[in-house]
Amino acid sequence: MADAAMTATFLAVIGGASLLAVTARRLRPVDRLPSLESWALADRSLGPVWTWLLLGGTIFTAYTFTAVPGLAYGNGAPAFFAVPYTVIVCPLAFVLLTRLWEVARRHGYVTAGDFVRGRYGSAPLALVVALTGILATMPYLALQLLGIRAVLTAGGVYPKGAAGDLVMVALFAGLAVATYRHGLRAPAVISALKAVAVFVSLTAVCWLVLRRFGGPGPVFDGAAERLGGPALLLSPEQQPAYATLALGSALALLMYPHVLTAGFAADGPRTVRKVTVALPAWTGLLALFGFLGVAALATGVRAPEGGAEAAVPMLVDRLMPAPLAGLVFGAITVGALVPAAVMSIAAATGFVRNVYVEYFQPTATPKRQVRIAKAVSLTAKVGAVAFVFGLRDQDAINLQLLGGVWILQIFPAVAVGLFTGRLHPRALLAGWAVGMVTGTFLVVREGFSSIVLLGGGSLEIYAGLLALLVNLTVAVATTAVLERLGVPRGADVTDLPSRLTVRRRPETGASNP
Repeated sequence: MADAAMTATFLAVIGGASLLAVTARRLRPVDRLPSLESWALADRSLGPVWTWLLLGGTIFTAYTFTAVPGLAYGNGAPAFFAVPYTVIVCPLAFVLLTRLWEVARRHGYVTAGDFVRGRYGSAPLALVVALTGILATMPYLALQLLGIRAVLTAGGVYPKGAAGDLVMVALFAGLAVATYRHGLRAPAVISALKAVAVFVSLTAVCWLVLRRFGGPGPVFDGAAERLGGPALLLSPEQQPAYATLALGSALALLMYPHVLTAGFAADGPRTVRKVTVALPAWTGLLALFGFLGVAALATGVRAPEGGAEAAVPMLVDRLMPAPLAGLVFGAITVGALVPAAVMSIAAATGFVRNVYVEYFQPTATPKRQVRIAKAVSLTAKVGAVAFVFGLRDQDAINLQLLGGVWILQIFPAVAVGLFTGRLHPRALLAGWAVGMVTGTFLVVREGFSSIVLLGGGSLEIYAGLLALLVNLTVAVATTAVLERLGVPRGADVTDLPSRLTVRRRPETGASNP
């Protein structure tokens, strides 16, 4: 059983998150009529600090903070692909997210599907973009619950049996109510607590580890002995998989609906650029979590078979006083609530804009759109809870691995479409279909591993990136065929250039400051 002081601290952190969620109503203008933009994007009114908190809190999930150190605990160096991957995201977001924000604000777009609809004039292409986003988001949402359960179980805070299930339901019930009422503003205010709690608790844990070992060197030496030495360094054979996984994951991340939703909530492109420059602070946090996985090895933590994600919670329970351990467990739990809320909002918004309004109720009023989005958001959370209780943990992990491969297949329509409209919408549909089939086949063939073998088993690369290359090849080749056949394309209303261009700075005179 958990120590009483640990439980009290944990409940205090969760209670603070609940109180903050209630204050979200203060961020809502009283003179605004109900609209999907207001509920899902907080009226695009978040400044640099709030956007940094929300976007960082959305990208860096609780499962990330347990899975990365768990992978480091079990596999060593390959786990740290997450560090370059999140570094690569920053310049990509600086360019792609800023440009997409400008187009979305100008035309009132709320989802990536809205942009695709306007860029290519194709409702079917917008539909597959929206459905792919929802399909990839749902297992990701379920993984937030798994992250909470793994952390609390390792710390002894999660009761066994029905009592534990009730704890999980209670945690998400409070989140569901706050999100239902206040939309994106609820996770925005909770993200402030997440940042403070995670940064403070992680600093404390790392300090205790370094104090115990006398520096980082002995930590890595001790871990190397347990892993067999070379496992803390990448072998030449591992490098292609490491590089392609980092690159492919970075490209995929910016296509997830919850990341775009958090980015669209910014109050301007200047804010987006500032935030992307400051995001590496969250990457440093992730690197420290990976270091704790190495420290768990060095300390002699014995995680349960198939449960390496429990290594860091067990390390925390071993090293820290009970009140501080409760703070860490509470911080990681709050770390799951923020992305879970944004994911449910993003999935609901994509369904309303690109499925419900497009195909079922084109005349739906803004008020009705908000009502439907609230109901779908609530359903998504209930579905995630049912998924966790009804299926094995490995099923959610397998689906999330597939989700990363799937979401990468909308990259040509969304990201490439920001710079050129030359690709034909039917060709993009064909490329998407071939990419989805190819990626799914490769992952399933490898036993739900996202790393596949090529060249007779001598080359390992990320399946999602390989599927994306096939996708782009089919899209380009099919575009050439359709243009030769004279197949018309839909109208483009985005005011973006139809082909890739390089913008030049205007010449300035010597007298200008």
